[in-house]
Amino acid sequence: MRSDLPMHPIHVSVVLCDAFSNMVLACLLEPLRVVRDQTGANIRWNILTDGDRAVASSSGLSVSPEMPMADAPPPDLVIIIGGDAFRDSKGATPARNLGRLIRGATVIAADTGAWVLAKGGFLNARKATLHWQLLEEFAEEFPEVEVLPDRYVQYGRFWTCGSAASAFDLMLKFIRDRFGASVAFDAGAMFLHDNARRHGASYPDQTLSQAVSPKLKRVVVLMSEALEAPRSIPALAEQAHISERSLRRLFWTELQTTPGRYYLLLRLARARELLRYSNLSLDQIAMRCGFASTTTLTRSLRKNFSSDPLRDRWTNL
Repeated sequence: MRSDLPMHPIHVSVVLCDAFSNMVLACLLEPLRVVRDQTGANIRWNILTDGDRAVASSSGLSVSPEMPMADAPPPDLVIIIGGDAFRDSKGATPARNLGRLIRGATVIAADTGAWVLAKGGFLNARKATLHWQLLEEFAEEFPEVEVLPDRYVQYGRFWTCGSAASAFDLMLKFIRDRFGASVAFDAGAMFLHDNARRHGASYPDQTLSQAVSPKLKRVVVLMSEALEAPRSIPALAEQAHISERSLRRLFWTELQTTPGRYYLLLRLARARELLRYSNLSLDQIAMRCGFASTTTLTRSLRKNFSSDPLRDRWTNL
């Protein structure tokens, strides 16, 4: 385990409401599962439901709670996933139970989860967002809440978002803030199409948010095209027709990292793919990913991903 990862357990309570989206649930929970499995971080979660009863997803998947909400242990993170039946709900979960659950915790409310929070008065005088189709209705229903049209909104310990795509981006931000950029990058990269990974396809911008600029994506494409012989940052800036200073500002503004750091992560992610899905030797992999030797590659993997190359090689056998 990396020494800079949180050593104490992180307990997550996931609250599901009637007609919740399976996709939103996966986009919020699966990245945490990857962090747990890849880093050894002690992340645990329990499933709770609105009204402490079995609820069905929008596609009909029935989920029962693991325990009553009132009996849930104090969580570090609460994920509330609203559903399509929010207008018909009479508030089966008493506000006092939800208030007890979220007290002191970071709260992520996705899809119509902000509606659940607002109904209990927890978003009064706060900023929030939810699914874009409901913004106007939400603002009329809850005038005490400052409604923003952003993909996601972080206001203190309350984080809100709408669609599955924005939920995924928000969770990666949570992971980046909590565990660091390399762990967040790894969690995002795990959800690329397996066939593309197995056949060695490059993935220049598939882990990037849809909200990043075309200029940034263009630079990342240039990076992905030169993994074996990495270009210098000044050369990348010249090829992208922007100044080196603007390039660095672009990466820091949109990805909160430096271009050099991101370039390194691209090369390491490619190396991990080849370790898992190819029969290339370590020497060949190091060469294809722009590392001078297997020693340099191994040291960089261990430093950035707590990754043992031989363990990665046998992970998927």
